[in-house]
Amino acid sequence: MATNSAPPRPHPPGERRGGALVAAAATAGFIFGLGAFTFRYGEGLSYFSTDPRACKNCHVMNEEYESWAHGPHRAVAACIDCHLPHDFIAKYIAKADNGYRHSKGFTFMDFHEPIRMIDRSIQTLQANCVRCHSDFVHDIVGGSSTHEGAILCTHCHRQIGHGGRP
Repeated sequence: MATNSAPPRPHPPGERRGGALVAAAATAGFIFGLGAFTFRYGEGLSYFSTDPRACKNCHVMNEEYESWAHGPHRAVAACIDCHLPHDFIAKYIAKADNGYRHSKGFTFMDFHEPIRMIDRSIQTLQANCVRCHSDFVHDIVGGSSTHEGAILCTHCHRQIGHGGRP
C-alpha cells in the first residue's frame, strides 16, 4: 500500500509570527499594567504638584512634614521651594532623580532612617537658602558655599526649615 507522503506545507510568512506577536503584546501589556498600577498605588501624580502633602506619601517623611507644618518656614515656603532647583528643567530632573531613588529605597527597604539628603540635594538646599536670603547673607557666604569644606547655612540653622521635632 502506497502512502501519499507529501511534504508538509509551510505556513504563510505572517502566520508564524502571529504567536510571537501575541506573546510580545501580552508581555508589553503586563509590564504597562504593572507600571500603571504601581504609579497609581504610589500616588505618582501627586509628585507633579507643589502640595507639601505629596512629600509625606511615604511614612518616613511624616516627621519632616509635621515639623515643617509647625516650623517657621511654613508661612513662606513649601517643600519644593527649599528642596528643588527653581529652573524648570533642573527641577524636573531633580524630581525624577529623587523619585527614582526614593521609590527604589522604599521598594527594597534600603533607605537610611532618618532619611538623609545626598550631596546634590544639599547643594540645592544651600543655593535656595542663599537665593531667598541673599540680602542678609551675601557678604557672609559670597561664593564660599560651593567649595568643599564650606560652612553651609544648615550648619548653624539646621532646625530652621523644619523647626523642632513635634
